[in-house]
Amino acid sequence: MLFIITGPSGCGKSTLVHKVLENVKNVRFSVSHTTRNKRDSEEEGKDYYFVSKSEFEQMIKDERLIEWTVFHGNHYGTSKREVEKKGSTGDLLLDIDVHGAEQVKSKLKKAVFIFILPPSFDELKRRLEARGQESAESIKERLDVARKDIRAYPHFDYIIINDDLEKAVLCLESIIRSMRCSLESKKKEIVPILQSFTED
Repeated sequence: MLFIITGPSGCGKSTLVHKVLENVKNVRFSVSHTTRNKRDSEEEGKDYYFVSKSEFEQMIKDERLIEWTVFHGNHYGTSKREVEKKGSTGDLLLDIDVHGAEQVKSKLKKAVFIFILPPSFDELKRRLEARGQESAESIKERLDVARKDIRAYPHFDYIIINDDLEKAVLCLESIIRSMRCSLESKKKEIVPILQSFTED
């Protein structure tokens, strides 16, 4: 099952995803491609696949991306190959922005779409400022985008309000575990069981 995790920048979606990856078995993380420079703390293939702008543009032309966007002059996107390869072995989590999630939603109907909400605008602003990684101008830009992103919440299957990290993690884990029991997820597994009831 494919789980799309999204929400405004600073809502805590990446933290939630990493917690779930630690706590729930057979869940994998979809690594995005980006043209931005690699940070010292980041690892190729784990945090991102770092590619040149020309490589990324070629991926767009070849229709190898299931979604992509540009932010602060850098390109970010998810390759179809990444989703197909990792998604075939179990549940897969995509941590992407709202625009990317909307692109995926227009292409894949069976995915589960989850929107992460911060408890308030002021708290979102506080979290972005607390990172200490960006300029005031960059934070303002993220907040302006957040005001627009927040309007997309009605188009998602589940809403998680990230006002308490532990509670929000449990909510995300519960969604994943419940979807594992859905009819769609169990179709292949129940075939031999059903057949056993028709035998003499």
